[in-house]
Amino acid sequence: MNALAATNRNFKLAARLLGLDSKLEKSLLIPFREIKVECTIPRDDGTLASFVGFRVQHDNARGPMKGGIRYHPEVEPDEVNALAQLMTWKTAVANIPYGGAKGGIGCAPGELSISELERLTRVFTQKIHDLIGVHTDIPAPDMGTGPQTMAWMLDEYSKFHGYSPAVVTGKPTDLGGSLGRDAATGRGVLFATEALLNEHGKAISGQNFVIQGFGNVGSWAARLIHEKGGKIVAVSDVTGAIKNSKGIDIPRLLNHVKENKGVKGFDGGDSLDPQSILVEDCDILIPAALGGVINRENANEIKAKFIIEAANHPTDPEADEILSKKGVVILPDIYANSGGVTVSYFEWVQNIQGFLWDEEKVNNELKTYMTKAFKDIKEMCQTHNSNLRMGAFTLGVNRVARATVMRGWEA
Repeated sequence: MNALAATNRNFKLAARLLGLDSKLEKSLLIPFREIKVECTIPRDDGTLASFVGFRVQHDNARGPMKGGIRYHPEVEPDEVNALAQLMTWKTAVANIPYGGAKGGIGCAPGELSISELERLTRVFTQKIHDLIGVHTDIPAPDMGTGPQTMAWMLDEYSKFHGYSPAVVTGKPTDLGGSLGRDAATGRGVLFATEALLNEHGKAISGQNFVIQGFGNVGSWAARLIHEKGGKIVAVSDVTGAIKNSKGIDIPRLLNHVKENKGVKGFDGGDSLDPQSILVEDCDILIPAALGGVINRENANEIKAKFIIEAANHPTDPEADEILSKKGVVILPDIYANSGGVTVSYFEWVQNIQGFLWDEEKVNNELKTYMTKAFKDIKEMCQTHNSNLRMGAFTLGVNRVARATVMRGWEA
């Protein structure tokens, strides 16, 4: 089942639990706007290259739409639609005043030079500048993009609309980015994990972790979990995988990854088949890479007691059912990885106020939001006698549905 079908399925289950009217259900599912643009740029060798860019604006009942810009060869309409819809529910679960959007360009960023990436970003921004805005739709970085991409977007947008730092988040701090934003999704994963373990009378220290994916989210989660006394026994990224039952030295691994562009070749553990990392023996599994990695083929082999979804849509619905029967507790993506969008909201607030928060304030506010959201999810679980995924979905969908009805938008 692809990401869009799975997201629609979860939405419909939540709508049924909430007893939503069928017309309201239909209107909540249909995106506000879908944009598809051609981006043609000159390559460094003088030839022309064309790429397709997308922006799906899903819902704005609770506030401006918010969502990342992804540069990846597999960016396509269904995936962007699914991620835009997930952002609508995610911002509602976090209780921040946003709706959902998502965008991307079908390209392989590793095969483009810095100047080509800049030209591509500027052309894409030119095509969508009148459809995004400080109070309309606020992009952010995602897979294959980062603070530099946002700096180019901000600069290009400002040529049309004047200097507008709040139009994108995840910017460099020199251009109005928030302190703590780089670590935000990984730190949110830590706070979410702490909230879940606390519910089960456990703490981070003394638990064995496996982290699949060692990009921004996975590496920050690993660093922060290691600092809290958690033992990380296996890690993987696109270059390979390593394991060490005594615990991986994460600060050393981070240095190795910085110097060698990947975990492959790290001497502080044994090499491992990346395909088998999800079924390694551990207490807590954190998928922090692409979607759909936990499926019916491997769900029965998973040994973890808890799964923290740091990636978007890492677990297929079929795997969900298999794992639930095994008693595995899954903390869903629309809550577990919401730290990034929460600190993006803090960045937006700082830009509008023209006032910079210190990093301690950012992190303390993030912990407050993550802890409160977990408590709200648990209340919905009790109300609807559901698991954490449906608790999160009913919480998010209910908040968006109420805003839609109060604004008089229901069909």
